[in-house]
Amino acid sequence: MSGKRVSESADELRWFKSSYSGSDGGDCVEVAAGQDAVHVRDSKAATGPALRLGRDQWTAFVAHAVR
Repeated sequence: MSGKRVSESADELRWFKSSYSGSDGGDCVEVAAGQDAVHVRDSKAATGPALRLGRDQWTAFVAHAVR
C-alpha cells in the first residue's frame, strides 16, 4: 500500500477524530473524506502534513486493520 504525503488545509476538509483516541493526549488520529481520497493526520499536529490515500487504498487498510 502506498500513500502520498500532502499538506491539507483544515478549512478544505471536515476532520473526524478516531473514537479510539482518548482525552489523555495519547496517540490520536483524525481522518477526512475528500472527493477522491481519504486524508489521515495526527490530531496533535493538525497544521502539519497529512497522508492522502486513494479510496481503494483506504478500504484495503481498514479491512486489514479490523482483522
